Amino acid sequence: MSTLTTPEPHVRDAAAPRSDARRARRLGHYVPSDDGQTREIVSVKRPDGGTLVIDRLASTLADARLVAHLAPDEPAENAEIVGQLYLADQTRGHCRRLTVQDLNWAHDADSARQSDDTATQPTPLRDADGHLYRIRELAGAGSLSELRWTRSSHPGLDDPFEAVSLRDVVGALEDYEPARTVTVQALAVHGEGSDVSVCRLAGELERLERSPIVLNRRLREAVAHRLARGELSLSEIAIRCGRVKRDRRGRLSGETSWLARRIGQLPEGGQDQPTPWVHSDTLALIARDGLAVSPNEVEL
Repeated sequence: MSTLTTPEPHVRDAAAPRSDARRARRLGHYVPSDDGQTREIVSVKRPDGGTLVIDRLASTLADARLVAHLAPDEPAENAEIVGQLYLADQTRGHCRRLTVQDLNWAHDADSARQSDDTATQPTPLRDADGHLYRIRELAGAGSLSELRWTRSSHPGLDDPFEAVSLRDVVGALEDYEPARTVTVQALAVHGEGSDVSVCRLAGELERLERSPIVLNRRLREAVAHRLARGELSLSEIAIRCGRVKRDRRGRLSGETSWLARRIGQLPEGGQDQPTPWVHSDTLALIARDGLAVSPNEVEL
């Protein structure tokens, strides 16, 4: 764990381009039936002249998905055509996540930072205990400063703070968004040739996306839903997963403590708090065998 740090005059919040609002052109919107959060379809120009059509949350601009990448020589109206076709498709919403490579804003990162058309992260992210999370520019080990996620030491207060990893942020919020999108945007602005290092932050994002250890919140919610409806018990789910035990009389029951630890209801051995993480193989086992649902239904 990093030591507590108080912000010095040279410590700055990572800037994200306000020009996103200027570059992004809204093509339409829709409201998914599963969560009721309005999503918007926008087109965004890339430095190379190409156009991205993006599906994202309208309220926070998080959970950005790539609908299409149009070449520089394509007519501007093609973005509108793609947007309308996408909105008319009832299977919409399953595009892959937007990446730094898609944005490719590294070429004009310096001008974006130097222009007046910039803004700090609008509001810090807040966990259930009130601690605030934001990306800041911190002094690094070498000559370059570096971008790091930070967590406030006291609930509701920005300072003092400590440096944390992206995984720490995601785990504290028990959600990948909007921390993942905020990270992608920060990396897009501070690209090659920048006077601030993004190596650590980029590595954290890559490890998060490649890791087989995933959040267990939706799995926990699915188990709680089945219990509340009286369809299953913790013992029955554990037995279905092959986790059984016998008492002195030989009676069989499910190893409920194993299940409770995997879904984040009980802490692991030697820990004070339940973990928000579970291995994807274990999540799939509990989903398929224990709940008889697809693992996709309980993944975040």
